[in-house]
Amino acid sequence: MATSDNYELRDDQIPVFLINGFLEAGKTDFLKFTMGQEYFQAEGTTLLLLCEEGESEFDDATLEKYNTVKVLIENETDFNEENLKKLQDKYNPERIIIEWNGMWNQDDLLDGPMSETALAEQQGREPAYELSLPESWAIYQIITIIDGSTFDLYLNNMKSLLGQMLRSAELAIVNRCDNVSDEKLVDYRRKIRAMGQNAVIVLEDKDGEIPQDTLPEDLPYDINASSIDLKAEDYGTWFMDCMDHPERYIGKEITYTGMMLKRKNMPANECVPGRMAMTCCAQDMTFLGYVTKGDPKVLAPFNTRDWVKITATVGIEEREEYNGEGPVLELKKIVRTGPIEEPVAF
Repeated sequence: MATSDNYELRDDQIPVFLINGFLEAGKTDFLKFTMGQEYFQAEGTTLLLLCEEGESEFDDATLEKYNTVKVLIENETDFNEENLKKLQDKYNPERIIIEWNGMWNQDDLLDGPMSETALAEQQGREPAYELSLPESWAIYQIITIIDGSTFDLYLNNMKSLLGQMLRSAELAIVNRCDNVSDEKLVDYRRKIRAMGQNAVIVLEDKDGEIPQDTLPEDLPYDINASSIDLKAEDYGTWFMDCMDHPERYIGKEITYTGMMLKRKNMPANECVPGRMAMTCCAQDMTFLGYVTKGDPKVLAPFNTRDWVKITATVGIEEREEYNGEGPVLELKKIVRTGPIEEPVAF
């Protein structure tokens, strides 16, 4: 289990590792393996909060060996500051691992767009309940475990819950991919990337990690062309592929229609022309776009929500928005257009 390079804990904070996934996805087996790795050893106590119990369990000998205390949280509403602070005072943990119940609303814990608090605010009422962590608990890393053999089932029936698990994930592991075709894996990867834009995606079969560069290309345009004119329905595919493989778009000209976004205090020579995307449900919309640089005089007449058609050259820069390097477009041409009504769908 890697740790985040972009988040530094204060001395008074306790790191929390949140492990997501539906029942029998392999969360417990992942944790057992991780706890045995040298890089994950710790001197102090690890508090393991189990929000569900599957077929695979933690035996007492393993817990004792790795100085880990297991506590079962049976009810979602027990995840509140008062109860969790009592556990902290009792065990004084150096770190905390939460094996989250995949049927619980994770947005309630992380103040996401579909949390009870957010929905109550939209509906003008008081929240029926509120989940909260103690102030000293800091979510340090979120990892989502997915069973590749049942991914379609959950994607079709519980997409909103899956979206919650992936939205803030740093790592998404898709295991049990032995009988999944390469074409399906490409489709899974694209959908996971749409729901978890910052997640590193790992595909595994019985032999271990599947090299993703061996998977077939599934792009609706010619990746070898020096100039690519994107159809409206292909924007999402390009956006995700450019995020995963920006190096193969460097120097290429991209033409597409998008909605203008100018953030507050954004430099006059920058904008973000992109598209709204629906990753799991109508309540969970997100904006997909890359930072674009151009002549301030050319950009000045365009405002947020204006629809434009742009032609730009793809480059890579170190940017705070990407927490590192990411695609940055150099504007060549921009014209005003009519809107595209349908959002990007995954």
